Amino acid sequence: MKKSVTIFVLIFIVVTFSAAMYYLYQKNAEDPVVYTTEKASVQTIVKKTVATGSIIPLEEVLIKPNISGVIEEIYVEGGDILQAGDLIAKIKVIPNSSALNNAKNAIETAKITLDNNRRDYHRQKELFAKGVISRKELETSEVAFIQAEQRYKAANQNYDIVKTGSTMGLGNSANTLIRSTVAGMVLEMPVEVGNQVIESNNFNDGTTIAVLADVNKMIFEGNVDESEIGKIKEGLPLEITVGAIEDITFDAVLDYIAPKGKLENGAVQFEIKGTLKKQDTTFIRAGLSANASIILAKAEDVLAIKEALLQFDEDTKKPYVELKTGDKQFEKTTVETGISNGIYVEILSGISETDEIKVWNALKPE
Repeated sequence: MKKSVTIFVLIFIVVTFSAAMYYLYQKNAEDPVVYTTEKASVQTIVKKTVATGSIIPLEEVLIKPNISGVIEEIYVEGGDILQAGDLIAKIKVIPNSSALNNAKNAIETAKITLDNNRRDYHRQKELFAKGVISRKELETSEVAFIQAEQRYKAANQNYDIVKTGSTMGLGNSANTLIRSTVAGMVLEMPVEVGNQVIESNNFNDGTTIAVLADVNKMIFEGNVDESEIGKIKEGLPLEITVGAIEDITFDAVLDYIAPKGKLENGAVQFEIKGTLKKQDTTFIRAGLSANASIILAKAEDVLAIKEALLQFDEDTKKPYVELKTGDKQFEKTTVETGISNGIYVEILSGISETDEIKVWNALKPE
């Protein structure tokens, strides 16, 4: 009896040990890694690159004076809308002493000539009345007298212009009255009353009185890094975001890419320009900083997966994913991809929306 109990205990111990070893073997044979899965979804994928820059008018017109002097009056300010010919400012001329003296001497000379021609004309007129000279000689004397009158008048006008910058009869053409040459908004008035200004001529650009532009024709001007320049071309759409205007995106078209880059901060940058579509509701101020997203490619409502789910075959370099076929069982499936935005990639073929795709950021079981 005692022997039977001992044998039973030994058998029980062997069986229990064997069961424990088998259980441990099974646990050790299981994959300790737990994989999650994701499914494909319908996405709109936009592939783009970003350029930084600012919003500026398509054309800026600098209004400059045709005469030197001092600003006497200013009639407009920044933000005013002007039409071509509208008065902007008035200049007070500070006459040059030498030019003023020469103009005064020219008047005296013209006066002497006029008096002499007047006497000669009246003398010839009396002789013609007596029949001493011919009509031709009288008419010659008359023409000389009229020309002398004209020169005297011109000398006086020139004196007025030298002294004041204007004279009677000039009207809107007076050099002292600075007028707008185009229609547009006044962006800047860089001068104030009392400032001295210099005329625009062949040797000097002259002082800018005002800066005008058509604010309905704005462009984005920015720079693109040389690493991105090969991806863009003229005619691509732009999405402009302005830091000072929240929650609004402005559409534009890329219409200029500089043929030559410039070295800035150790990197070659290429200038680009894009014309903004007219905005009727939002006023965009010139000079605002902006970013332009250049749309390289766009696919709307396409089947897509996260790019992190893709793997690439070491031999063929073709992309593939692993689809779930059972509990902890996955099958390698080659896929054809389209465009990618760095987060999602378009799937052209290989999987469907119902397929469960293995996620490679595996989780350890707790």
